[in-house]
Amino acid sequence: MQRPIKFIISAGIALVLFYFVRESFLSDDNYLIPLKKEREEKDLSFRSRTNSPFEEADRRMFTNLVYYEPNLNYRVKVKLEDIEPKDTVHMPMTNGSTEAYLRYSLANFELNGEPQRLTLYKKVKEEEEKLFVPFTDKTNGFDTYGGGRYLDVPFKEGAKTATLDFNRAYSPFCAYNPDYVCPVPPKENRLTVAVEAGEKNYDKVHPVVE
Repeated sequence: MQRPIKFIISAGIALVLFYFVRESFLSDDNYLIPLKKEREEKDLSFRSRTNSPFEEADRRMFTNLVYYEPNLNYRVKVKLEDIEPKDTVHMPMTNGSTEAYLRYSLANFELNGEPQRLTLYKKVKEEEEKLFVPFTDKTNGFDTYGGGRYLDVPFKEGAKTATLDFNRAYSPFCAYNPDYVCPVPPKENRLTVAVEAGEKNYDKVHPVVE
């Protein structure tokens, strides 16, 4: 009888430690504070005359963007599968034109218990060390922009892994002003689940203040 009781106690302690570490990670400088700062800085840029995607009248009305609460279940470390050769594709844009991107690598992972697959792209002649992931999911047209959202993924040449942080998923400028031209997420990047993380719809008529 002693061994099962010790096992249960050990398991209970491990579970408590897991939740303690998880909640601490969400509330400390390593994650939550930088994420909050990024969002505040984006709001400031949207209020400015020089960086805002809004027309002047909408810019004056703008308060803040709206997001899902941060959730570590939507921060996924993935193994990257190289695409060789890295062929150039001409991604459709919202105005009917195209823009050149490299199909750079593939990521297979699980989200909400279901297998998912995304293609990570790199803009041709892009100098920054990042990959571009345009995607759609089951929230589009409801809680999030109908045309899909984007992820920018930090990446160093030769890396075998990357982190897809959907808490940093954002809407294209087309979501705020139809005069902008934006990449259309390809069919291969349609996720089969609702990604309840990152940026939500912005309602300029009835803005939500968080």
